[in-house]
Amino acid sequence: MLHAEHLTKRYGRRPALTDCDLTIPAGRLIGLVGPNGAGKSTLLQLACGLIAPTSGTLRVLGSRPASTPAHLARVGFVAQDTPVYASFTVADHLRMGARLNPSWDQALAERRIAQVGLHPGQRAGRLSGGQRAQLALTVAAAKRPELLILDEPAAALDPLARNGFLGNLREFVAELGASAVLSSHLLDDVERVCDHLVVLSGSRVQVAGDVPDLLAAHHRILAPRDELDRLPTGVEVIRAERADRHVRVLVRAAGGLPPIPWPVEPVRLEELVLGYLTRASESSAAGAAPSAGEVRR
Repeated sequence: MLHAEHLTKRYGRRPALTDCDLTIPAGRLIGLVGPNGAGKSTLLQLACGLIAPTSGTLRVLGSRPASTPAHLARVGFVAQDTPVYASFTVADHLRMGARLNPSWDQALAERRIAQVGLHPGQRAGRLSGGQRAQLALTVAAAKRPELLILDEPAAALDPLARNGFLGNLREFVAELGASAVLSSHLLDDVERVCDHLVVLSGSRVQVAGDVPDLLAAHHRILAPRDELDRLPTGVEVIRAERADRHVRVLVRAAGGLPPIPWPVEPVRLEELVLGYLTRASESSAAGAAPSAGEVRR
């Protein structure tokens, strides 16, 4: 669905993305997570063709982003502020969608509008934040794209509205048979609906993969402080926390963890993400940004 090689984007001297290699398979609902300023919005805008890379390559659905009108029709985008036209009614938005998109599904749009309680005569400027998000999602999905891209569309919503939006998103993706990328700094949202994860921090991809595979490859161990160097070769230390005379360590062993003499526990998705974000933050503060494949002993 998306393939990037050495993808880099700078704004002046400030790097937003640096030398990113990333491959995302089709048929996934991808969670893109990271702190503010990590490069999430930049990656999504590159994928939509709204901006161009400084260097490197990016292909979306097999082509350069927004290379042709036909390619644009295959991608639906909901920006961070869930933009709608304040003076347009809900029905105006659907008529606009039908005029602009050759594969527009009016029946789907009308059904979804009714399901979320929007009246066709309501003006968008009078809708709540949750209602505007639902309208923007409906317009993006009713063009029947192969890929839905959503840039933190639920960040400003209250818990009830966010719950409804995420439920509709999952239904849309299943109904369309599409892939979707959901950028969010709310890990609970990602854990609820996504089956593939990309962690961005410090303008770099820290880790990416299907969620079950990532959880299976990561472990928490409790080792004596002075024996941590006995970890088997190929076991990557993501984060280490000192606790009395022991060290609590988050490790990655992609090929399976070899036998070790210390307690081993599974990890939760939140712990996995925070481990990579903490490592990236500490490495950045020390003047070195690690890549996803760096192996430590």
